[in-house]
Amino acid sequence: MNDKIIIYTDGACSGNPGKGGWGALILNDGNCQEFYGGDASTTNNKMELTAVINALQRVGHTDKQISIWTDSQYVKNGMTVWINTWKKHRWINSQREPVKNKDLWITLDRLCAKKNITWHWIKGHNGHPENERVDELARQGIAELD
Repeated sequence: MNDKIIIYTDGACSGNPGKGGWGALILNDGNCQEFYGGDASTTNNKMELTAVINALQRVGHTDKQISIWTDSQYVKNGMTVWINTWKKHRWINSQREPVKNKDLWITLDRLCAKKNITWHWIKGHNGHPENERVDELARQGIAELD
């Protein structure tokens, strides 16, 4: 496991838009880091992206293989299927509309550059311990807004 970093992320929203939270867990060299945050007015997709962005910012530069686990098809497909087409078409999507959350996608793309990342989707709320934990952290981010 020392040659690999494993990241789990989740975002949550109370109302969409509404109060939102994000959580992330990083497993690296036998250590586990957990962190979270929130936003008083946001969307679920923004919180999903924010979770991954914050995790990669904490990882910083590394030559290690990074596995990112998310229950967001939006994030996984955005980074593995859609982003190159969006960039090629100047951030216009297949419906010929501006890509939503462009600023976050640009930040995430920049953070992924020069990193060896594999993206994984995991079904949310399905009993997976790390996925359940990042969901708890995201909800904590919402709760602390009150």
